[in-house]
Amino acid sequence: YLLLKIANSSRSKIQTGIEAGAVKVNDQLIKSNYKVKPFDEISVSFSTPPRDNEVIPEDLPINIVYEDDDLMIINKEPGMVVHPAHGNWTGTLVNGLLYYCQNLPGNNNIRPGLVHRIDKDTSGLLVIAKSEFAMTYLAKQFFDHTIERTYYAILWGVPKELKGTLRGKITRHPKDRKIMYMLPEESEDGKLAITHYEVIESFGFCSFVKFNLETGRTHQIRVHMASLKLPLVGDSLYGGTPNALMPRQALHAEQLAFEHPMTHEKLAFKSALPQDFQDLLKAWSLSYNEKA
Repeated sequence: YLLLKIANSSRSKIQTGIEAGAVKVNDQLIKSNYKVKPFDEISVSFSTPPRDNEVIPEDLPINIVYEDDDLMIINKEPGMVVHPAHGNWTGTLVNGLLYYCQNLPGNNNIRPGLVHRIDKDTSGLLVIAKSEFAMTYLAKQFFDHTIERTYYAILWGVPKELKGTLRGKITRHPKDRKIMYMLPEESEDGKLAITHYEVIESFGFCSFVKFNLETGRTHQIRVHMASLKLPLVGDSLYGGTPNALMPRQALHAEQLAFEHPMTHEKLAFKSALPQDFQDLLKAWSLSYNEKA
């Protein structure tokens, strides 16, 4: 039944997904020999289905902070695109990953091994799956919102509430397809996005903020902050002008924690703030303290 309903799938991929707990019928885990009945509600949380695009392996520098037989943790540098797409078919993280590890799951599509992604100018941690089972198991954790993700950003302005939660539906803008925008939570359009934030330090005209993501929507932090008219420094797409020390968007994926697909051990990783982040915070801290 699933083979007929899911484009570009395969029996082995579906079997692996069922074994990893990524398929439920009537909110219950099932075996692959389950016979579908009328009015069954089937939920599936597979990773991205295969595509026909060819990705060329390239010898690129990749910062691997952890690796075992099932997965890798990458500390991505700002400026590197995660996967090939229109205008960026070479020089991406995926091109480098395929040179380093040719047996990533989904080798016949443009996102082999990818369970999630971060924007080109965002720095920080990504988990890469090295097997089909690991990919499906990790994808299910993202689907269930059990992956722990912590980000840091520098905003133009300071939130009125120094700690809080933002909720709303995020969808692509109808007039500008490059950006996303936020709708009320009760809207029928878009996907629910939930962001928890806390101001770590305020400089009066800007702020250093910690974020914990409950969901992982495209541009989630950037859209939530823009909706409060508090865009990220350097995020010109959402109205955040750059600074000489931070020409890119000031966003860093600092922490990632999840359950290992095979050992079920809780793994947690941290990435130090990049130098441009540290330089800007230091400069503004000194400036703010001198004025105070």
